[in-house]
Amino acid sequence: MATSAIGPGFLTQTTKFTSELLASFGFVILISVLLDIGAQVNIWRVITVSKNRAQDIANKVLPGLGVALASLIGFGGLVFNIGNIAGCGLGLEALTGLDVKWGAILSCIIALGIFWYKEAGRLMDNSTKIMGILMILLTLYIAIVSQPPVGEALYRTVWPEKIDALKIVTLVGGTVGGYISFAGAHRLLDAGIKGESALPLVTRSSVSGILITATMRFVLFFAALGVVWHGGILSEGNPAGSVFQIAAGNIGYRFFGLVMWCAAITSVIGASYTSVSFFKTLHPAIEKHSRTIISIFIILSTLIFILLGNPVTLLIIAGAFNGLILPIALAVILIAATKAKIMGSYKHPLWMQVAGWLVVIAMTWMGWVTINTGLSRLF
Repeated sequence: MATSAIGPGFLTQTTKFTSELLASFGFVILISVLLDIGAQVNIWRVITVSKNRAQDIANKVLPGLGVALASLIGFGGLVFNIGNIAGCGLGLEALTGLDVKWGAILSCIIALGIFWYKEAGRLMDNSTKIMGILMILLTLYIAIVSQPPVGEALYRTVWPEKIDALKIVTLVGGTVGGYISFAGAHRLLDAGIKGESALPLVTRSSVSGILITATMRFVLFFAALGVVWHGGILSEGNPAGSVFQIAAGNIGYRFFGLVMWCAAITSVIGASYTSVSFFKTLHPAIEKHSRTIISIFIILSTLIFILLGNPVTLLIIAGAFNGLILPIALAVILIAATKAKIMGSYKHPLWMQVAGWLVVIAMTWMGWVTINTGLSRLF
């Protein structure tokens, strides 16, 4: 889940928004983390206790709702995955000099190989852990080299000069919106971790996933803040890459290439796996041919990127779109949590329900503000 969230969109959004809000962006991260935890703990607990995927839960709440939810999340996952494939190409270009489109094609082949390997589940879990650790360590190096104003950043994290609801929606959407919040929960079901006995592990895992993501977000925020605070101007076409390059020269840019590729390939795996998992139980043929459908999903994402090109705008729109999906998906889960026919004898804690509905209300309101404001502010 954490490495699915830390993708090309994550890197692009964090660096671009830091250059716009400076130290006050720390507050946006803090609020988004609180909303992320409130959403994800509810989603993971309800899914694992009910032993049902999100689409099946939705269908039990209201027949046909699961198909609608799966369609929304599948579309959001496809949009994100096009950006993820683009990020793979950008990363390999920075790391090796390979053309972006050829880098995307090579990464597509690697992702397909992971899914078709007979121990795909174990390989997927282990490779994402290793690449996640590598991303954080390399970005931490850049954060140290860029010499950010740590005191100012921490102060503005709790007392910002300005607040931007659109950026909060985008960050939450990029962390737990759309398919991402379900990535870990569906993976737990596939690994056989389910039922009330698994709740302590599930709750711990859901929170730790958010905290890992938040750690990377803050480290990248400090790195970008250090660069812009000292007068660096970020590239519009590749804001994250310019942070690494300005801070540490050519070696920094190579580090960016590795970070971007790790972030992108793990997100391709997460987006493809989870998006298709939303359709598995809707028809037996989908379950039977899930690897083939995942492969088609990855190949389609690659072809669309090669035809469309520029990923930066697409990555930010994808985060905002998935942020708008979150209150719908979370509301369905919270309603299901009160249904004995779905949850059995389990009683979902009242404080978690309240926290979940507060997230739904907050994200709905900020989503409405986002729509009224217009996505033109992003460009």
